[in-house]
Amino acid sequence: MSKVTLSTLRRYKEEKKKFGTITAYDAAFAHLFDECGVPALLVGDSLGMVMQGRESTVGVTIDDVVYHTGCVARAVTGALVIADMPFMTYDTPEVACRNAARLMQAGASVVKIEGGVWLIPVIERLLQNGVPVCAHIGLTPQFVNVFGGYKIQGRSESQAQQMVETALKLQDAGASLLVIECVPAPLAEEVANRLDIPVIGIGAGNKTDGQILVMHDAFGITPGHTPKFARNFLKETGDFHKAVELYLAEVANGNFPNESQSFF
Repeated sequence: MSKVTLSTLRRYKEEKKKFGTITAYDAAFAHLFDECGVPALLVGDSLGMVMQGRESTVGVTIDDVVYHTGCVARAVTGALVIADMPFMTYDTPEVACRNAARLMQAGASVVKIEGGVWLIPVIERLLQNGVPVCAHIGLTPQFVNVFGGYKIQGRSESQAQQMVETALKLQDAGASLLVIECVPAPLAEEVANRLDIPVIGIGAGNKTDGQILVMHDAFGITPGHTPKFARNFLKETGDFHKAVELYLAEVANGNFPNESQSFF
Protein backbone atom coordinates (compact mmCIF):
# COMPACT_ATOMS: atom_id res chain seq x y z
CA MET A 1 0.00 0.00 0.00
CA SER A 2 1.34 3.42 -0.96
CA LYS A 3 1.58 6.01 1.80
CA VAL A 4 -1.83 7.33 2.83
CA THR A 5 -2.08 11.05 3.51
CA LEU A 6 -4.87 13.44 4.36
CA SER A 7 -5.14 14.14 0.64
CA THR A 8 -5.82 10.42 0.08
CA LEU A 9 -8.74 10.45 2.52
CA ARG A 10 -10.04 13.67 1.01
CA ARG A 11 -9.96 12.02 -2.42
CA TYR A 12 -11.85 9.02 -1.04
CA LYS A 13 -14.61 11.37 0.07
CA GLU A 14 -14.74 13.11 -3.29
CA GLU A 15 -14.95 9.72 -5.02
CA LYS A 16 -17.58 8.53 -2.50
CA LYS A 17 -15.29 5.66 -1.57
CA LYS A 18 -16.11 4.58 1.98
CA PHE A 19 -13.13 3.53 4.08
CA GLY A 20 -12.61 1.69 7.34
CA THR A 21 -10.14 2.68 10.04
CA ILE A 22 -9.29 1.00 13.32
CA THR A 23 -7.44 1.64 16.57
CA ALA A 24 -3.96 0.24 17.15
CA TYR A 25 -1.71 0.27 20.18
CA ASP A 26 1.27 -1.98 19.40
CA ALA A 27 3.63 -2.88 16.58
CA ALA A 28 2.28 -6.37 15.87
CA PHE A 29 -1.33 -5.38 15.22
CA ALA A 30 -0.30 -2.14 13.52
CA HIS A 31 1.77 -4.18 11.06
CA LEU A 32 -1.14 -6.58 10.48
CA PHE A 33 -3.56 -3.71 9.81
CA ASP A 34 -1.04 -2.06 7.49
CA GLU A 35 -0.61 -5.32 5.56
CA CYS A 36 -4.39 -5.56 5.14
CA GLY A 37 -4.53 -2.06 3.67
CA VAL A 38 -6.25 -0.17 6.49
CA PRO A 39 -5.75 3.45 5.38
CA ALA A 40 -5.58 5.07 8.83
CA LEU A 41 -4.83 3.87 12.36
CA LEU A 42 -5.86 5.69 15.52
CA VAL A 43 -3.68 5.39 18.59
CA GLY A 44 -6.68 6.02 20.79
CA ASP A 45 -6.85 7.00 24.43
CA SER A 46 -9.26 4.05 24.49
CA LEU A 47 -6.06 2.24 25.47
CA GLY A 48 -6.92 3.29 28.99
CA MET A 49 -9.89 0.94 28.95
CA VAL A 50 -8.78 -1.92 26.70
CA MET A 51 -5.07 -1.98 27.59
CA GLN A 52 -4.93 -0.57 31.13
CA GLY A 53 -8.27 -1.75 32.51
CA ARG A 54 -9.56 1.69 33.45
CA GLU A 55 -13.25 2.62 33.60
CA SER A 56 -12.76 5.60 31.28
CA THR A 57 -10.13 7.37 29.18
CA VAL A 58 -9.66 10.17 31.71
CA GLY A 59 -6.66 8.56 33.42
CA VAL A 60 -4.59 8.20 30.22
CA THR A 61 -1.50 10.43 30.11
CA ILE A 62 0.41 12.01 27.26
CA ASP A 63 3.32 9.70 28.11
CA ASP A 64 1.03 6.71 27.54
CA VAL A 65 -0.05 7.87 24.09
CA VAL A 66 3.46 8.94 23.07
CA TYR A 67 4.73 5.45 23.92
CA HIS A 68 2.00 3.63 22.00
CA THR A 69 2.22 6.03 19.06
CA GLY A 70 5.90 5.18 18.69
CA CYS A 71 5.11 1.46 18.77
CA VAL A 72 2.50 1.82 16.03
CA ALA A 73 4.36 4.29 13.82
CA ARG A 74 7.50 2.16 13.67
CA ALA A 75 5.48 -0.79 12.34
CA VAL A 76 3.64 0.79 9.41
CA THR A 77 4.68 1.95 5.96
CA GLY A 78 1.34 2.87 4.38
CA ALA A 79 -1.28 3.76 6.98
CA LEU A 80 -1.81 7.29 8.22
CA VAL A 81 -1.16 7.41 11.98
CA ILE A 82 -3.54 9.54 14.05
CA ALA A 83 -2.88 9.99 17.78
CA ASP A 84 -5.33 11.00 20.49
CA MET A 85 -4.47 13.91 22.73
CA PRO A 86 -5.54 12.75 26.21
CA PHE A 87 -7.67 14.47 28.83
CA MET A 88 -6.54 18.02 29.67
CA THR A 89 -3.54 17.99 27.33
CA TYR A 90 -4.93 20.67 24.98
CA ASP A 91 -6.83 23.05 27.26
CA THR A 92 -4.89 26.03 25.89
CA PRO A 93 -3.14 26.54 22.53
CA GLU A 94 0.24 26.60 24.25
CA VAL A 95 -0.32 23.35 26.13
CA ALA A 96 -1.74 21.75 22.99
CA CYS A 97 1.32 22.66 20.92
CA ARG A 98 3.71 21.30 23.51
CA ASN A 99 1.91 17.96 23.76
CA ALA A 100 1.17 17.66 20.04
CA ALA A 101 4.87 18.11 19.31
CA ARG A 102 5.62 15.00 21.36
CA LEU A 103 3.04 12.95 19.47
CA MET A 104 4.25 14.12 16.07
CA GLN A 105 7.86 13.41 17.02
CA ALA A 106 6.79 9.92 18.09
CA GLY A 107 5.43 9.27 14.59
CA ALA A 108 1.89 10.63 14.38
CA SER A 109 0.82 12.53 11.27
CA VAL A 110 -2.41 13.90 12.77
CA VAL A 111 -3.61 14.55 16.32
CA LYS A 112 -7.22 14.11 17.47
CA ILE A 113 -8.94 16.35 19.98
CA GLU A 114 -12.43 16.17 21.50
CA GLY A 115 -14.80 19.07 21.98
CA GLY A 116 -16.75 21.93 20.46
CA VAL A 117 -16.21 25.48 19.27
CA TRP A 118 -13.92 26.26 22.20
CA LEU A 119 -11.32 24.22 20.28
CA ILE A 120 -11.10 26.77 17.46
CA PRO A 121 -8.08 28.71 18.86
CA VAL A 122 -6.37 25.39 19.63
CA ILE A 123 -6.89 24.09 16.09
CA GLU A 124 -5.68 27.35 14.57
CA ARG A 125 -2.51 27.39 16.68
CA LEU A 126 -1.73 23.75 15.96
CA LEU A 127 -2.07 24.36 12.23
CA GLN A 128 0.21 27.39 12.48
CA ASN A 129 2.80 25.03 13.92
CA GLY A 130 2.39 22.34 11.26
CA VAL A 131 0.11 19.95 13.16
CA PRO A 132 -2.96 18.63 11.28
CA VAL A 133 -6.04 18.08 13.44
CA CYS A 134 -8.85 15.56 13.55
CA ALA A 135 -11.78 16.98 15.54
CA HIS A 136 -14.14 14.71 17.51
CA ILE A 137 -17.77 15.56 18.35
CA GLY A 138 -20.88 13.74 19.57
CA LEU A 139 -20.16 11.39 22.43
CA THR A 140 -16.69 12.52 23.44
CA PRO A 141 -15.42 9.98 26.01
CA GLN A 142 -13.18 12.47 27.83
CA PHE A 143 -16.40 14.32 28.79
CA VAL A 144 -18.10 11.24 30.24
CA ASN A 145 -18.32 12.85 33.68
CA VAL A 146 -20.07 15.90 32.20
CA PHE A 147 -22.51 13.76 30.21
CA GLY A 148 -23.23 11.57 33.23
CA GLY A 149 -22.31 8.40 31.36
CA TYR A 150 -21.97 7.10 27.83
CA LYS A 151 -25.15 8.51 26.29
CA ILE A 152 -26.29 9.06 22.71
CA GLN A 153 -25.84 12.70 21.72
CA GLY A 154 -27.83 14.92 19.35
CA ARG A 155 -31.25 13.35 19.78
CA SER A 156 -33.19 16.63 20.08
CA GLU A 157 -33.61 18.98 17.13
CA SER A 158 -31.75 21.79 18.89
CA GLN A 159 -28.84 19.52 19.85
CA ALA A 160 -28.64 18.17 16.31
CA GLN A 161 -28.60 21.64 14.78
CA GLN A 162 -25.92 22.78 17.22
CA MET A 163 -23.80 19.76 16.33
CA VAL A 164 -24.02 20.51 12.60
CA GLU A 165 -23.02 24.13 13.25
CA THR A 166 -20.15 23.02 15.47
CA ALA A 167 -18.86 20.64 12.80
CA LEU A 168 -18.89 23.43 10.19
CA LYS A 169 -17.06 25.82 12.51
CA LEU A 170 -14.38 23.24 13.34
CA GLN A 171 -13.89 22.63 9.62
CA ASP A 172 -13.64 26.38 9.01
CA ALA A 173 -11.03 26.61 11.79
CA GLY A 174 -8.88 24.13 9.86
CA ALA A 175 -9.74 20.63 11.06
CA SER A 176 -8.71 18.11 8.39
CA LEU A 177 -10.89 15.22 9.61
CA LEU A 178 -13.89 14.81 11.88
CA VAL A 179 -14.89 11.85 14.05
CA ILE A 180 -18.56 11.78 15.06
CA GLU A 181 -19.50 9.28 17.77
CA CYS A 182 -22.78 7.80 19.01
CA VAL A 183 -25.31 10.06 17.34
CA PRO A 184 -28.48 9.25 15.35
CA ALA A 185 -27.59 8.03 11.86
CA PRO A 186 -29.54 10.78 10.04
CA LEU A 187 -27.60 13.45 11.95
CA ALA A 188 -24.26 11.88 11.08
CA GLU A 189 -25.35 11.69 7.44
CA GLU A 190 -26.23 15.39 7.43
CA VAL A 191 -22.85 16.29 8.94
CA ALA A 192 -21.02 14.18 6.35
CA ASN A 193 -23.01 15.76 3.53
CA ARG A 194 -22.45 19.32 4.76
CA LEU A 195 -18.71 19.04 5.32
CA ASP A 196 -15.97 19.01 2.71
CA ILE A 197 -13.56 17.14 4.98
CA PRO A 198 -13.88 13.37 5.58
CA VAL A 199 -16.26 12.44 8.39
CA ILE A 200 -15.51 9.19 10.23
CA GLY A 201 -18.31 7.62 12.24
CA ILE A 202 -18.49 5.27 15.20
CA GLY A 203 -21.96 4.34 16.33
CA ALA A 204 -23.21 6.88 13.78
CA GLY A 205 -24.73 4.81 10.98
CA ASN A 206 -23.32 3.89 7.60
CA LYS A 207 -23.68 7.19 5.72
CA THR A 208 -20.44 8.77 6.91
CA ASP A 209 -17.35 8.81 4.70
CA GLY A 210 -15.47 6.36 6.90
CA GLN A 211 -15.82 4.18 9.98
CA ILE A 212 -13.62 3.64 13.03
CA LEU A 213 -13.74 0.71 15.44
CA VAL A 214 -11.76 -0.08 18.54
CA MET A 215 -9.79 -3.16 17.46
CA HIS A 216 -10.94 -5.12 20.50
CA ASP A 217 -14.57 -4.54 19.46
CA ALA A 218 -13.83 -5.76 15.93
CA PHE A 219 -12.30 -8.96 17.34
CA GLY A 220 -14.86 -9.60 20.08
CA ILE A 221 -12.35 -9.33 22.93
CA THR A 222 -13.49 -6.08 24.56
CA PRO A 223 -13.40 -6.34 28.36
CA GLY A 224 -16.90 -5.92 29.81
CA HIS A 225 -19.76 -4.42 27.80
CA THR A 226 -19.71 -4.77 24.00
CA PRO A 227 -21.12 -1.67 22.28
CA LYS A 228 -24.25 -1.96 20.16
CA PHE A 229 -22.37 -0.67 17.12
CA ALA A 230 -19.66 -3.36 17.31
CA ARG A 231 -19.41 -6.49 15.19
CA ASN A 232 -17.21 -9.51 15.87
CA PHE A 233 -15.47 -9.96 12.52
CA LEU A 234 -12.99 -12.42 14.00
CA LYS A 235 -15.77 -14.81 15.03
CA GLU A 236 -17.15 -14.69 11.50
CA THR A 237 -13.83 -15.49 9.83
CA GLY A 238 -11.63 -17.25 12.40
CA ASP A 239 -8.56 -15.40 11.15
CA PHE A 240 -7.20 -11.94 12.04
CA HIS A 241 -6.26 -10.99 8.48
CA LYS A 242 -9.58 -12.17 7.07
CA ALA A 243 -11.44 -10.37 9.85
CA VAL A 244 -9.80 -7.05 8.94
CA GLU A 245 -10.37 -7.62 5.23
CA LEU A 246 -14.06 -8.39 5.88
CA TYR A 247 -14.40 -5.26 8.01
CA LEU A 248 -12.92 -3.09 5.24
CA ALA A 249 -15.14 -4.74 2.61
CA GLU A 250 -18.32 -4.37 4.66
CA VAL A 251 -17.60 -0.69 5.27
CA ALA A 252 -16.82 -0.13 1.58
CA ASN A 253 -20.10 -1.69 0.40
CA GLY A 254 -22.21 0.00 3.09
CA ASN A 255 -23.17 -3.19 4.93
CA PHE A 256 -21.46 -2.11 8.14
CA PRO A 257 -22.85 -0.78 10.30
CA ASN A 258 -26.36 -1.99 9.58
CA GLU A 259 -29.58 -0.59 11.11
CA SER A 260 -29.38 -2.78 14.20
CA GLN A 261 -25.89 -1.43 14.88
CA SER A 262 -27.02 2.19 14.49
CA PHE A 263 -29.02 4.73 16.49
CA PHE A 264 -32.10 6.61 15.28
